[in-house]
Amino acid sequence: MNEKVTNAKVDTFINNLEQWQDEFKFLRKLSLDTELEEEFKWKHPCYTLNDKNVVIIQDFKHYCALLFEKGAIMKDKYDTLVQQTKNVQAARQLRFKDLAEIQTRETEIAWYLEEAIRVEKSGKQVKMKNTDEYEMPEELRQALDNDETLQTAFNNLTPGRQRQYMYYIGQAKRSETRTQRIEKYKDQILAGKGMNDK
Repeated sequence: MNEKVTNAKVDTFINNLEQWQDEFKFLRKLSLDTELEEEFKWKHPCYTLNDKNVVIIQDFKHYCALLFEKGAIMKDKYDTLVQQTKNVQAARQLRFKDLAEIQTRETEIAWYLEEAIRVEKSGKQVKMKNTDEYEMPEELRQALDNDETLQTAFNNLTPGRQRQYMYYIGQAKRSETRTQRIEKYKDQILAGKGMNDK
């Protein structure tokens, strides 16, 4: 069997991690033991099938994770898939607190990787909610009601961009912070751009 091709950018990324190095190496090995191809996207190791993203290895302060792009329609045999927030529609995580836990759950992880591949090969897509099914933060609703130009600009955004703003603004716990976020991105909305557009 041919040696799996690894991505040099992933090597560099893992070597520069301040924590989770050993955990990433182990999760990487498990991912490479499948038919998935290794790439480096969104500044993280990403594993693809026919150029479609299947799973990403993530690092956080208190845990590391495998993020399955279509986790919402995967079977959850071990009942361990996590939805990050209620607004995340498609992706689901497997979370780990240390290397020992990953090693203990190796069989489980391998099962989920194969399940993710099966789902990708099936061609199934996650049914996404429409924008009007999302909860509009009250502060954003008021800002749009009070500014016709802003409302028109917001309504002309793509549904994905609208959801991005609604989610980001709504994530803030304090009303004051939500209002600050609206002010910060007002010009971006008026320019017809998403949050990350240049």
